[in-house]
Amino acid sequence: MMQRWSRKKSHFPLAVFVLLVFITCSILYNETSIKQIHEHPDHLPRKPQTTVTYIEPNLVTHSTRVPEVLDRFVRCNVTKDYSGKKIQWVDRKPKLGQRSESLESCDVFSGKWVFDNKSCPLYNESDCPYMSDQLACHKHGRSDLGYQYWRWQPHNCNLKRWNVTEMWEKLRGKRLMFVGDSLNRGQWISMVCLLQSVIPADKRSMSPNAPLTIFRAEEYDATVEFLWAPLLVDSNSDDPVNHRLNERIIRPDSVLKHSSKWEHADILVFNTYLWWRQGPVKLLWSNEENGVCEELDGLGAMELAMESWADWVASKANSLEKRVFFVTMSPTHLWSREWKPGNEGNCYNEKFPIDWEGYWGSGSDLPTMRMVERVLSRLGSTVSVLNITQLSEYRKDGHPSIYRKFWETLSPDQLSNPMTYSDCIHWCLPGVPDVWNELLFHFL
Repeated sequence: MMQRWSRKKSHFPLAVFVLLVFITCSILYNETSIKQIHEHPDHLPRKPQTTVTYIEPNLVTHSTRVPEVLDRFVRCNVTKDYSGKKIQWVDRKPKLGQRSESLESCDVFSGKWVFDNKSCPLYNESDCPYMSDQLACHKHGRSDLGYQYWRWQPHNCNLKRWNVTEMWEKLRGKRLMFVGDSLNRGQWISMVCLLQSVIPADKRSMSPNAPLTIFRAEEYDATVEFLWAPLLVDSNSDDPVNHRLNERIIRPDSVLKHSSKWEHADILVFNTYLWWRQGPVKLLWSNEENGVCEELDGLGAMELAMESWADWVASKANSLEKRVFFVTMSPTHLWSREWKPGNEGNCYNEKFPIDWEGYWGSGSDLPTMRMVERVLSRLGSTVSVLNITQLSEYRKDGHPSIYRKFWETLSPDQLSNPMTYSDCIHWCLPGVPDVWNELLFHFL
């Protein structure tokens, strides 16, 4: 055994020498390779690169082929996978001195709901001749009126209290326009109901329901308007009545059809969200011929639309001296198990707000909110954000549920089970949207 060990030991220096030579050669080879790479970058192994096509949005075409106007009759001849095109828009320096909620010393969006049956509601449902049957909950059988008596109270300050005369003075000679979907239409109706009471009947008027509906007050030479544009960009869903479509088609790179109407307003209040949650969206780019569409999920399509909208805001809002507001998503209350574990209902028969501070349900989609925040942050103070999401999350009691006019005949099965047809998306008036308008008043 000792003899064997001695024999191995006598060859050990040679093995060490061979190993050192190998290591030295390796180091020299690697250093040479590194030097060659720095001197000749072309030697680097290249990964295949994905080419991204950037589309400049909102271009007025000068070609002989004018993009087809999208309406409810437009269909895609061919649908293919999303090509990965992106919207190219350039940040513009925001107008100095424009007020934004980020400049406030107090966060008016953080607070709690306080029961107040003395100062609330700010108007009576039956006294507003412009009330919508979709939102008139008391008229359609809701007997508990507690939803009307909650006031929003920020934690460390007070929200500016509504003053109808002061609001009209802010609007004197101006056009206030709400642009978006049915939730934004609800906020517009709320604003009209808040304002109309001090205007004599013969000095006010409402235009017929159309893509652009206008409430006018002669004494103040002012209008409060609503433009139906649920997806912000041009789409086949832009008819305010005939828009129940299974196939949503948008021009992701153009807001021009709508902006031709909204560009003349002085104060703009935008929203979008609900219509992006209806499944995949078809994209029909402005330069695409023969009805060739791409298909993309709702979040991705909404981001393209938001960027085309942001391009218009960045390039036009400051130069045209406008105040621009964006209202964050309005939450739904479709699953009562989220605030009442073990319960399988929804907003039906709910009579009180959620008192769990910081409550967050699935009705507010966080990835969508993060995307919207990214886009809005690039616009800086050009846009003031009305962050209504968290405060509205608490108001599971504020929806119409079954107490509204439904446009389709309800089946016996639905009528026997009210939860199956409860509207847990829109809001009763007077109610939550009045607070959204108090926030708007606060920032004007």
